[in-house]
Amino acid sequence: MSGVRVMVVDDHPMWREGVARDLVEAGHEVVASCGEGRQAIRVVAAARPDVVVLDLQLPDISGVEVINGLRTAHPPVRVLMLSASGEQQGVLDAVKAGATGYLLKSAGLAEFLEAVRRTAAGDPVFTPGLAGLVLGEYRRLAAGGDHAAAGTQDAAPRLTDRETEVLRLVAKGMSYRQIAERLGLSHRTVQNHVQNTLGKLQLHNRVELTRYAIERGLDD
Repeated sequence: MSGVRVMVVDDHPMWREGVARDLVEAGHEVVASCGEGRQAIRVVAAARPDVVVLDLQLPDISGVEVINGLRTAHPPVRVLMLSASGEQQGVLDAVKAGATGYLLKSAGLAEFLEAVRRTAAGDPVFTPGLAGLVLGEYRRLAAGGDHAAAGTQDAAPRLTDRETEVLRLVAKGMSYRQIAERLGLSHRTVQNHVQNTLGKLQLHNRVELTRYAIERGLDD
């Protein structure tokens, strides 16, 4: 993948500038840098980032409000949370709002740059330990009987055998590259199957797709 277009949103100038510098040195393009959530929402459509690196705690509005605003203003954007807090509710709220990944600020530089690359590719990325938290929450919701999902399950669009096979592997937390190697397909073909499945199911990202698969027992 060529350089990723990134917007950095953090209210600490030194941290924000350091992250931007690391991204540029790694070959990415920093298209905007903001210290407040409302400012980020205002500029995201013009900046057209592939990924927004977003702090959960901002001085004006909550991280969840920022995620919702960013995705409304620029639907293709993917959001990578970069936060000092690994507090459970904050992680779950961010993911439910549409964040693709969640990384703690204690992560090393290589881990951060890999997270940006994977987020741009559409892979869910979480600090070790948080992936289990998110999947555990989705299993809890599924076990509790999500009535809205249950009510629409019978009317769900029909997926091809290959799309269902890819969906199973997505639910197991595998990356596009891992799925491609498992099934003997190209990376692009796997991406196309996932995008087709998202369109058929009217879902927005791989996190929502993973929840859908878990609710239907496809992660076993």
